[in-house]
Amino acid sequence: MGIYSVLAYSVRSRVQEISIRIALGAKISDVLRLVVIEGMKPTIVGIVVGAFGAWLLSGILSRLIYGVTATDPYTFVAVALLLATVALVACLIPAYRATRVEPLTALRSE
Repeated sequence: MGIYSVLAYSVRSRVQEISIRIALGAKISDVLRLVVIEGMKPTIVGIVVGAFGAWLLSGILSRLIYGVTATDPYTFVAVALLLATVALVACLIPAYRATRVEPLTALRSE
């Protein structure tokens, strides 16, 4: 929810910039890439830092969770993939909306 909210706000505040990019000939894929990369950078950093922190605290975690070894690679990969997938979907919704911006309407409203 947080990634979606922050990215949706960012896209709304950059409507004029995105409109100019589209008016100057930017492809829809370029706008999609711009917005998705903006949202996925903090997600990837968070996954890496979180995995490192979980690895450091794995001894404590292994005592709390039954049946999971201290450095269970399947759990680490599954959680990272789940978080990345959710973040990608949260990024694609504002990215799709950004591609639907009508350049003339957006520039006239400002």
